[in-house]
Amino acid sequence: MRSPKHFFQPLAVGAPTPLREVPFKPSRMIHFFDPSNEKMAAKIPDIAKKTDVLLGNLEDAIAADNKLAARQGLIRIAKSTDFGDTQLWTRINSLDSPWALDDLIELVTNIGDKLDVIMVPKVEGAWDIHYVDRLLAQLEARAGIKKPLLVHAILETAAGVANVEEICAASPRMQGLSLGPADLAASRRMKTTRVGGGHPGYVVRTDPDPANPDAPRPAVQQDLWHYTIARMVDACVANGILPYYGPFGDIKDTVACEDQFRNAFLLGCVGAWSLHPVQIDIARKVFSPPVDDVLWSKKVIEAMGDGTGAVMIDGKMQDDATFKQCQVMVKLAEMLASKDPELKAAYKF
Repeated sequence: MRSPKHFFQPLAVGAPTPLREVPFKPSRMIHFFDPSNEKMAAKIPDIAKKTDVLLGNLEDAIAADNKLAARQGLIRIAKSTDFGDTQLWTRINSLDSPWALDDLIELVTNIGDKLDVIMVPKVEGAWDIHYVDRLLAQLEARAGIKKPLLVHAILETAAGVANVEEICAASPRMQGLSLGPADLAASRRMKTTRVGGGHPGYVVRTDPDPANPDAPRPAVQQDLWHYTIARMVDACVANGILPYYGPFGDIKDTVACEDQFRNAFLLGCVGAWSLHPVQIDIARKVFSPPVDDVLWSKKVIEAMGDGTGAVMIDGKMQDDATFKQCQVMVKLAEMLASKDPELKAAYKF
């Protein structure tokens, strides 16, 4: 383990100084696109206007014989596109693949100044982050990159969940974590083929009625991912980085997608992946605080002054804990309103 005195020193001569705090920019949706798809590439300038984060995907969903085309496509898109205040991320191939090393070398060398975050799949422990951390420092120094690239890890193996706290604390580059439910389900030997969401077989059922034991017993479908999301959120917040929900695979089921995104939002996630344009609006809606909640929070903050003591507002007691909750809501609303004129008007900023 590095000494705290050395933790924020560059890992290569000439590399930029690591950040001491992760920039908290709007990232309600991380919208994935295939850089090798020319039709999709042509739409990127318009999609960038609607999203907080655009991610050029090089890993899953890109066939092996298309990996190089996707990498070169991302380089072309990054060089030719003005993304405005939309962040550009990429998901490289897994570190045990034959493509990961060249992904990092070519992307940092060619478009390191355009990239904000590099997403690393199937991270199992701090050792994976240490490898990427040192390599990025060397590449930044060689390419003359002035701002440090950040790293985002995907939590999609049982080992990764077991080591999640160490992963979050592994490097000052760590920007956040995403839940990868499909690969995690396979790693855990879970008996589901769904990509995110609940399962009709995973239920809690009421006890039988002693007076009528043969009567129907209502059951409620449960969330397979509640424990993992909650643990991920705690690990991220404890280390000053950001938690995200990952993919929801059933594109047509927009109702269940919204439910899953909202569960993650309520538990503390700041955004989710969007795999199709229809999910962009769902993420925007869910991960933007409800207008009534923001207006109420502003009312509480105004009434409580310095946040100490307790006050009664509309018949409900509000104290310092409520004040802190309201500050979280309003700070998020202020950040999103700076990017979204409609929200700014709705939130009355």
